[in-house]
Amino acid sequence: MRHLEGELGELRRLLLEMSGLVEAGVYHSVQAVVAQDAAQAAQVLSNEVRINRMELEIDAMATRLLALEAPVAADLRLITAAMKINTDLERMGDLAVNIAERALSLMKRKLVRPAIDIPHMASLTENMVRTALDAFVKADVELARVVLVSDDAVDQVRDTINDELIRHMENDPTTIRQCVDLLLVARVLERIADHATNIAEDVVFVIEGVDVRHPAARAANF
Repeated sequence: MRHLEGELGELRRLLLEMSGLVEAGVYHSVQAVVAQDAAQAAQVLSNEVRINRMELEIDAMATRLLALEAPVAADLRLITAAMKINTDLERMGDLAVNIAERALSLMKRKLVRPAIDIPHMASLTENMVRTALDAFVKADVELARVVLVSDDAVDQVRDTINDELIRHMENDPTTIRQCVDLLLVARVLERIADHATNIAEDVVFVIEGVDVRHPAARAANF
């Protein structure tokens, strides 16, 4: 039992390390857009290899624990959730790369009205990611629930950004390329927020054994 507890502690540590890389990737990718900073975009691109390597390491460890330790109850839920969280983190890392690539494209043209509300949306999204991971590390179901109710705010900002960018394109067709890039950035931030929501749902499952992925189940448990 002590051996398994130690292994689970190491699994949490690896996920925390990977989450730090992903959080930094999201932050630097958005800063690359807002500040038109090629160095920050390059940093995100270079970190992708490390994130991918950690995904494989965590997946291998979780698979080994399932095969050799025969975990049950809460330990089993923790390991299966860790595998799902690992996948969500890797995908968030990929999405940060997508934003960095859009940043490099935007640097070739004049930025549209200081990136519209992209910084605000990024701040909301980064906070969701950070809170979801804190909820996992601290086994705090209330923090997880905070994330679950935060997703609507991100969606509202995305809708505002979309409307503003569409008006920009209608009023000034010369900005179409920049606006399309920013629309893609907003869409990617929304997807990162969705992955943070997935992690929060996994935290609720680990702690309470309740699946809240679907609206009816979520409403019944809030």
